Amino acid sequence: MTEGETARLIAWAAEMRAVHERLRSALRISQEAAADGRDLPQPGRELLLFCHGFCSALEGHHRGEDSLLFPAVEAEHPDLSPRLRKLEQDHAMIGTLLAGLQSAVDAPADPLAIGRHLDGLAAIVESHFAFEERTLNDVLDRLDLHAEVADVFGPL
Repeated sequence: MTEGETARLIAWAAEMRAVHERLRSALRISQEAAADGRDLPQPGRELLLFCHGFCSALEGHHRGEDSLLFPAVEAEHPDLSPRLRKLEQDHAMIGTLLAGLQSAVDAPADPLAIGRHLDGLAAIVESHFAFEERTLNDVLDRLDLHAEVADVFGPL
């Protein structure tokens, strides 16, 4: 194994944390846009763009983890199967919350309602990311996964 390959293997945990930080930031921006739009007669275009963008990014992130990352982790660490199933269940629950947010944005709901969706989503997502990082960080540092970062963690 070359030095560059070692660096790539070790980087998966850092990549996951970096993507989580970008998603947290996108969620905060969406929350700020909802808060700024509370005084508008209808949600502003920026709020719609932020919410659509965040929903797409988070869905892509979870799709990549479910289809590429988790199977690779489970192949090397079958003892983590129960935790991986929990993470997949979280992804499904978050998908339901995202669908509710998407419906509110498409309706369009008032910024207060969208803000409530975003606040609830933020609490669940933060708990999920923290659990995922605690569960996988050490494993990812040694994971032998040959894939593109955007395929594994989404396009964000």
